[in-house]
Amino acid sequence: MKIKLTRVLFALVLFILAACNSDSAQTRKFTAADLQKLRWIEGTWRGTGDSVKPFFERYRFEGDSVLLVDSFEDETLAKVTDTTRFELKDGELGGGNEGHRYVAKSLDDRSVEFGPGVNVNNDFRWETESKDVWKATIILPASGNKPARQRVYKMERWPKP
Repeated sequence: MKIKLTRVLFALVLFILAACNSDSAQTRKFTAADLQKLRWIEGTWRGTGDSVKPFFERYRFEGDSVLLVDSFEDETLAKVTDTTRFELKDGELGGGNEGHRYVAKSLDDRSVEFGPGVNVNNDFRWETESKDVWKATIILPASGNKPARQRVYKMERWPKP
């Protein structure tokens, strides 16, 4: 019985080590060239979906390592209500505000997906559909009696071309 328990514990330790190594293997270092793949998101956008009133955002690059997202009060774009900074630093692309932080999990020329960094538990993804339309998806985990779910927003270039 003692030998069998030892084998089970040994197998469990190996499993845990393999899981830890696979997580660290999935941690990807990003470069300025990777960040440039998101140039399709530059511009001003009108977001709609998930039963919310339309919202307006501008995505702009500052140098080769920072993406800024300005949120506006309304369609006139007269007043910025918030700016979120996504910065590439030491191979990590991360951003957020007010004590909340997300970090990029994957990035290619069509999409970027962010996961929890600090004080958040959801993921989100930005995915291009055309030069004038992209999709923002918030991925919410199951919690309490609520199942895992997604909120999808259609982002259209503003003003419309």
